[in-house]
Amino acid sequence: MEKQQQEKELVKRIAKLAKQNQELEFKLKELQKQSEKLVRDNEKYKALMEQLAPGKLALKGKLEKKPTSLKFKMATVLFSEIHGLSKISDTMDSDALVDELDKIFFHFDTTVKKYKIEKIKTIGDTYMCTGGVPVKNITNPVDVVMAALEMQNFLIELEENNRKNKKKIWDLKLGIHTGPVTANIAGKKKISYEIKGDTVNTASRIESAAEDGNIIISVMTYELIKEFFVCEYYGKMPVKYKGDLEMYVVKGLKPELSVDGKGVKPNSAFTIKFDLIQFIDIQEIILDKLEKKLPDYLFYHNVKHTVDVVTEVELIGWAEGCTDEEILILKTAALFHDAGHIIKYDNHEYHGTVLAREMLPKYNYTREQIDRICEIIMSTRMPPKPKNLLESIICDSDLDYLGRSDFIPVSNTLYEELKEQNKIGTLNDWNKLQVKFISGHQYFTKTARSLREVNKQKQIERIFELITED
Repeated sequence: MEKQQQEKELVKRIAKLAKQNQELEFKLKELQKQSEKLVRDNEKYKALMEQLAPGKLALKGKLEKKPTSLKFKMATVLFSEIHGLSKISDTMDSDALVDELDKIFFHFDTTVKKYKIEKIKTIGDTYMCTGGVPVKNITNPVDVVMAALEMQNFLIELEENNRKNKKKIWDLKLGIHTGPVTANIAGKKKISYEIKGDTVNTASRIESAAEDGNIIISVMTYELIKEFFVCEYYGKMPVKYKGDLEMYVVKGLKPELSVDGKGVKPNSAFTIKFDLIQFIDIQEIILDKLEKKLPDYLFYHNVKHTVDVVTEVELIGWAEGCTDEEILILKTAALFHDAGHIIKYDNHEYHGTVLAREMLPKYNYTREQIDRICEIIMSTRMPPKPKNLLESIICDSDLDYLGRSDFIPVSNTLYEELKEQNKIGTLNDWNKLQVKFISGHQYFTKTARSLREVNKQKQIERIFELITED
């Protein structure tokens, strides 16, 4: 009996211990969860403290902060207004005409996209867009006037095709002005721009002053596009604090720049003339890239040398009777001829052609033009062996310094560049090499020979004086 009682007590104790053990295990698991949570929280806290550290917080602010507005020194703003809804009568299909208005605005959208112009907004029957925003470019006045002519011609053709002998419905007037603007950025997925400033207000006022059927531009825009378009004086408009603003009406493209001389569609002469202006944008991009990416040891093959060659090919090119297109091709080749240095010093001419083939299609250069440009770039390899006039011009321009009065200091920068890369020995060795090279060198074009050959012979004498016998 006593033994049974003891066994019962033992079972109870075991059960109690088992229960306590379970409770302890549960508490332990809870403690482990709390510990893991504390570790995670601590890691989050440490990460947050790092982010909130003054230096990093300032840096993060700089990295994450996006500009809400941008300033543009030169943009061209267009306002157009379509008149026609007021002419709709009870006998007309108003729904069809409203659909027609949508079709007109859709074509305007296509047109501005074609000329890389930014649509700002459409309010009722008013359409607003601007060139030179958000990508800065020097051609935006010409782009916008070309777009305006295309809008105008589309509406004329629409009336002729749809109305036949009936009374026309739609009239279009456009106002254009060029000047500085501020663009406010809106949207996240699809970015849009709201522009403001005196330029916008003036463009709107010019459109209001225009008569139906006219493209009216300010004198500022006129000065930037007059080489391309036939324009007639339109009158003056008072502008607050600025006096009277002269205005012009655009009649069309100049006959010599249009297909069949009709002033409507641009021809190849227009394209070349336009590309010569657009070259300034390309040049700015490439020179900026060279400024940032060229190695520090390029004392000779630097931005200044590229600018010198671009300037010289134009000078010699005009003197040698080159066409506008040939001048464009020469200047573009000169711009890229040493750009390959940002990739590799050796064989940089080839790397320059790679950059040219990558970039130039975006600026409407044809495949044939790009091929010619790359051939001209490759002709600058040493020793120069040009096969035609354009290659002769760039080879002479590339070595123009041989016949300049600043030959010695320029030559020394090339020596320092080669010395930095362990490609040359002493300065005395360099001078001997220079005498040998210059003595065997000849300019290929008549222009370069007349400008530099005599002075080049003097440089040989000057270097001889610097050479010392070993």
